[in-house]
Amino acid sequence: MNIIIFLIIGLIAGALASYIMGRKQDILVYLLIGVVGAVVGGFIAGLIGIGAGGIIGQIIIATLGAILCIWVWRRIH
Repeated sequence: MNIIIFLIIGLIAGALASYIMGRKQDILVYLLIGVVGAVVGGFIAGLIGIGAGGIIGQIIIATLGAILCIWVWRRIH
């Protein structure tokens, strides 16, 4: 059950980050961006001592991580 929730949060975060950054992708790309963003965002939030409370907090952290991933990807390419 937790993996399904994680994937749904990743999908929402990837879609939000792509929309904010002005990218339109397929649903699988949104999912990949969101899952990677959730991992990156959770790692960075843990380093600076920020806890994500509830689903909304998790989506926000994952979205910020996904935005960071998109930004870095654009800088590399």
